[in-house]
Amino acid sequence: MARIVNGAGRLGAVLLLNGALLLGALPARAQDGNAFHSRIGPNLPSPSMSGPSVPPLPNEASASLSLSAVFAGGDRPLRSGLAWRIYEDRPDGAKPGIVARSEAADPSFTLAPGAYVATVTYGFASASRRVVMAGQPVAEQLKVSAGALKLSGAIGDVKLSADQLAFSVFVPIGTNSEGRLVRSGVKAGELLRLPEGTYHVVSTYGGSNAIQRADLKVENGKVTDATLNHRAATLTLKLVAAEGAEAFAGTAFSVLTPGGDTIREAIGAFPQVTLAEGDYVLIARHDGQVYTREFKVESGLNRDVEVVAKAS
Repeated sequence: MARIVNGAGRLGAVLLLNGALLLGALPARAQDGNAFHSRIGPNLPSPSMSGPSVPPLPNEASASLSLSAVFAGGDRPLRSGLAWRIYEDRPDGAKPGIVARSEAADPSFTLAPGAYVATVTYGFASASRRVVMAGQPVAEQLKVSAGALKLSGAIGDVKLSADQLAFSVFVPIGTNSEGRLVRSGVKAGELLRLPEGTYHVVSTYGGSNAIQRADLKVENGKVTDATLNHRAATLTLKLVAAEGAEAFAGTAFSVLTPGGDTIREAIGAFPQVTLAEGDYVLIARHDGQVYTREFKVESGLNRDVEVVAKAS
């Protein structure tokens, strides 16, 4: 429809309907859809605002940010164990909020124009980069200086089961080898991802005094597989009336060093304790009576240690 002004200055309308040209004045209330419809006939659609909605236009200013990570010093990609975060770069110094996150190896994010900080963590190692988005696709590759530790324990040539071991990993500070704890309770066989550097590892076997220590180096892009060798044994404690006899139930045992320091306490008919090799004193308490015995632990020799309840 074309709109014209006739010679009298009145607003009119030109409609082409079935090949015929119609000229007429607009009604006084042309904005009224019903009135307009009645003048031009029922065969034309009403200019009503109802009808199918038009989808909004996409935000043409947004663009994709594609990210990937490699080990520093080379181009070997990191394909697992990654956690990506995109933060606002806040010029006012306020705490930045997380805009997006992903655990994919090479994620892609759609971001509006602005400044952002992209970070990737690989276990305890991380890298970050400031990115400015200006309506064009951007691809960034972050370099991570990291490797990994894989720990296990043994006595001689015999590997110890994972449920018998626990590791703690420290960063040395100055002359203190245990300057800062990185993580405790690390399981044998677990892959612990760490920044490149030297670490102090403490291995505890059996939850007592069977402890070994080592300084281990983590190299970029490599897994340091280390076995800490313990010198210890697992002993079964018993209080008996005679050698080889049935053990008394409900006995309270204390294991002491020759100097009198308590190493381990246990209650039962035949509790088991794991001890580092060396000399010990065993005290057994039962029915108000106290019995003692000295014994020696030899590495790898698991055995029974019996205390004979002799009448006083």
